[in-house]
Amino acid sequence: MTAFPGKRVSICVAAISLLGVFLADSTNAQLSDLRLPISLSAESTDYDGKNSMLMFKGLRLSQGNISIQADEGKASKLDFADSVWQFTGNVIIDVENGHIECDSADLQFIDHQLRIADITGSPATFELTRAGSDDTTYAEAGKLRYDFLEGTIEFSENAKIIEGGNQISSNFLIYNIQEQRINAQGDGEGGVKIIYTPRDAEPDDAEPGEAETSTDNEDDGP
Repeated sequence: MTAFPGKRVSICVAAISLLGVFLADSTNAQLSDLRLPISLSAESTDYDGKNSMLMFKGLRLSQGNISIQADEGKASKLDFADSVWQFTGNVIIDVENGHIECDSADLQFIDHQLRIADITGSPATFELTRAGSDDTTYAEAGKLRYDFLEGTIEFSENAKIIEGGNQISSNFLIYNIQEQRINAQGDGEGGVKIIYTPRDAEPDDAEPGEAETSTDNEDDGP
C-alpha cells in the first residue's frame, strides 16, 4: 500500500458511480426548486434589537422539495435577498431523494435562492436513496459544504462515502455532480482508502479488496 500525502488524487470510481446518478437527478430537481417561493414557520420568534438578530425556536424552512428544520435558528434579517441563516440543534435537511442530519448548518441565500449550505456534525451524515429502490448511498464527514448552484459537495474531516459494500474515504472529498466525478485528497497521516467488494462475491467468501490508491495524480505545487 502506498500513500501519497500532499498530492491531489482525482478518482473516478466505478464501484460508487451510482452516487453520481443519484446526485445528478437530485440536483436537477433542486435547481428548479430554487426558483420557487420560500416558506418559513416556527414555534416562537424573538427579536434582539441590540444585536439586530431574529431568533426562532422550532424553525422549519422550505423551498419546493428542499426543507430544513432545527431546534433553533437565527438570522440578521427576515430577507432572503442576501443573508445567512444559522440553524443549530438536531438539524435535518431534506432534498430530492436525499437526507442530511447534522449539529449545525449555515445557509446562504442570494437573490431569494438557497445557494450554499455549510454543515457540521459529529459526524454530519448524508443519505441518498434512488427512487423506486431500497439502495442507499451513505456519506459522513465532520464538515460538508453543499453548493446547490455549482452542483458540488465537499466532505472534509474524516470523510467517507459508502455504496453497495464499496467505500472511499480520505480527509477531503469533493463530488462534482455534473461531471459525476469524485476528487479525493489525502494528508500526511494517510492517503485515500478504497474498499471494493465484487458484486458477484459470495457473502461467506467475500473479502473486500482494500487499497490506498491514487489515480491521475496531480501535484498541488511544483
